[in-house]
Amino acid sequence: MTGEQAPVLSVKNLSVAVGQSGAKVVDGLSFDIPAGEMLALVGESGSGKTMAARSVLGLLPTALKVTPDSSIRFRGRELTTLPAPAMRSIRGAEIGMVFQEPMVSLNPSMTIGQQMAEGLLLHQRLGKAEIRDRSFDMLKRIRIEDPERCLAAYPHEFSGGMRQRIMLASVMLLKPALLIADEPTTALDTLIQRDVLDLMVELTRENNTSVLLISHDLGMVSHYVRNVVVMHKGTAVEQGNSTTVLRSPKDEYTKRLVDALPRRSAGGIRSDAALEPLIELKDVVIDYPGRSRLFGKTAAKRAVHGVDLTIGCGETLALVGASGSGKTTLGRAIVGLVTPTEGTIRFRGGAISRKRDAEGRAQRRNVQIVFQDPYSSLDPRQRIADIVAEPLKLDPTLDAAKRRDRVSEVFAEVGLGPEFARRLPHQLSGGQRQRVAIARAIVSRPAFVVADEPVSALDMTVQKQILKLIRELQARHGFACLFVSHDLGAVEQVADRVAVMENGRIVEIGSRDDVFDRPRHEYTRRLLDAAMLLDRTLSGSAAEPKRAANS
Repeated sequence: MTGEQAPVLSVKNLSVAVGQSGAKVVDGLSFDIPAGEMLALVGESGSGKTMAARSVLGLLPTALKVTPDSSIRFRGRELTTLPAPAMRSIRGAEIGMVFQEPMVSLNPSMTIGQQMAEGLLLHQRLGKAEIRDRSFDMLKRIRIEDPERCLAAYPHEFSGGMRQRIMLASVMLLKPALLIADEPTTALDTLIQRDVLDLMVELTRENNTSVLLISHDLGMVSHYVRNVVVMHKGTAVEQGNSTTVLRSPKDEYTKRLVDALPRRSAGGIRSDAALEPLIELKDVVIDYPGRSRLFGKTAAKRAVHGVDLTIGCGETLALVGASGSGKTTLGRAIVGLVTPTEGTIRFRGGAISRKRDAEGRAQRRNVQIVFQDPYSSLDPRQRIADIVAEPLKLDPTLDAAKRRDRVSEVFAEVGLGPEFARRLPHQLSGGQRQRVAIARAIVSRPAFVVADEPVSALDMTVQKQILKLIRELQARHGFACLFVSHDLGAVEQVADRVAVMENGRIVEIGSRDDVFDRPRHEYTRRLLDAAMLLDRTLSGSAAEPKRAANS
């Protein structure tokens, strides 16, 4: 970039306050993005990064206002004083945005073709035939297998990764000068995450589009972004070259973020050969029946194909794979929430019981699950103490006083103070809700726990706390754990052994170190190659960020 070229976006002293003079959620933020370059705003939830990005588009919540001394210049135009009609002409046409959750930002009642056409109709006033041709070509460009069917389909018919690719294609159809991407890969598995990010880089490079990336994933930022701004409580605490900032952080907050990144735990890895079998799966097949339609039923889908698996007492077996590989289905089958079509699942030598007798209740106390999304799995009408106490109702040896004592004991173990007992789930943060979900799973002192994606979509520092909590509780109570995850960084920290699933089959299983350091199967190697682990970047084995500097 030459000295004469003005940045595409120049933000100076940006402050966002509640009203004109209330508390500031963004305070004095400044940065520039040159043409064709990418800059990342990173920080934990609540750091102000999303509010800063929305300020550029003029999409702040009603209660929040950009202060008068702030400046946001886009292609030389001051956006903070721009009239609403002029701002609408820029939004979408010149500044595009990919939101964090595509299922929310895509209209469920409109076809993909209708939604892709909206921007072209509004800003370029093209004919229907040309709009369709451009949309068709863009879907082919993002490697949609059947563009014709996609144009007529609805968002719910696609996976999360496909919806994010479609959202990106819709935004890039208008060839904006600036793309704002707000957590574009949150909760996607490693293969789909890499696919979406590579596609974003390709499309923005073709059009020389600048990118403002919002993320809490430092590993991903280190691979794709050259310049970074670290935000904490609305303020930029550190900024500069991403490799320099993340390798040699100066601010204490940045050091905490980097310190929270996944690092392989040392020692303590157990071999299943030395452990008494607790859970045994033999030739397990799970089919989902076809759906009823107006003219018959769709074909049944096989989610799990003949799986054999043994989990020893006290060990942690990580089950990893891409979305749709069958790992969650297998975990749910072990706790009795899904019935296998064929094969056997045994707990302590006996079949998993689905009876409501005393034996069945005792077994269910011993086999528990932590669900992926605690906000969905916690009853929004129940107090936290009642949620945690619920599994104890199955234990006839505990009276009301003992149940209260056990709940208080578990609250202390998971790091929740007594003040949380009367709160409702919506009054807790994501990390606190996950602690409640873990407390509910261990309150009955089970022998086995399935942890289904327990840290997906959590900030790095919260992830570290939750993973540490799981390890400490396991060491204290000795339960075995099936750790279901697509996050290989988290798996490195907790797993004794790792099983890799692809399309419903286990393609590789072994000790954590063997699978990570000496993978035998091609699919395992692809997963590891796609995992953007910052530890490897900082040790010098990662490539330069994928965006080439315009210098």
